[in-house]
Amino acid sequence: MSVVEPGSAGSSLLGRVKGILLRPEATWDLIDPEPATIGGLYRSYVAPLAAIPAVCTLVGMLRFGIGGIFGLSFRLSPVWLIVQAITSYALSLAMVYVLALIVEALAPTFGGTKDRVQAFKVCCYAMTASWVFGVFGLAPTLGVVGLLGALYSLYLLYLGLPKLMRVPQERATPYFAVVLVVGLVAGIVISSIAGRIASIGGPLHLSDVTGSTSLSVPGVSLELSELQKASKRADVAA
Repeated sequence: MSVVEPGSAGSSLLGRVKGILLRPEATWDLIDPEPATIGGLYRSYVAPLAAIPAVCTLVGMLRFGIGGIFGLSFRLSPVWLIVQAITSYALSLAMVYVLALIVEALAPTFGGTKDRVQAFKVCCYAMTASWVFGVFGLAPTLGVVGLLGALYSLYLLYLGLPKLMRVPQERATPYFAVVLVVGLVAGIVISSIAGRIASIGGPLHLSDVTGSTSLSVPGVSLELSELQKASKRADVAA
């Protein structure tokens, strides 16, 4: 029996998180043959874990703000912070799927199998460390520790890619490298969306100033076609 039953939650979710973080190679062996659906993984795994950095960063910024700059304490508008947390959460959900598209599209180039569900499994479980380390957002001064989670997620991705996508081991490293480069392109696009939203209104005010800030957010769409074009260019280059 696997560490976590597909579609389950609670202690099984914690068991899978513990397994992928502490015993990644053995856990990838369990994940590989598991039946799964993208919707089921979103509901039972991605949605709850991706909320950790968004919620913790929101709480940390509401509690501490940005302090220690020439004796001044700056706080962000609560309304703006909430909008940012929701936006960050939504973009995190989107990024997992976009990365799965990239993994799937590039797999045949490196002798692997084109399988969207397997690609999504790789991406959602590899992101575990990055999401869990998001808890350090509760203390903004420790936010840099979250980078360790991001680095460990890259290691998890490196281990899982060849196994789940059936890529020969000798081609695993170039496959990982190209996925990483194209993934960074996707990340830049998503970051530009977040920056566009962040630039709206005036979110900063001194801590001793009271009042509210009105914020309106226009509709934002993520152009997956541009990411697919970038993926094809990387495919040709590889």
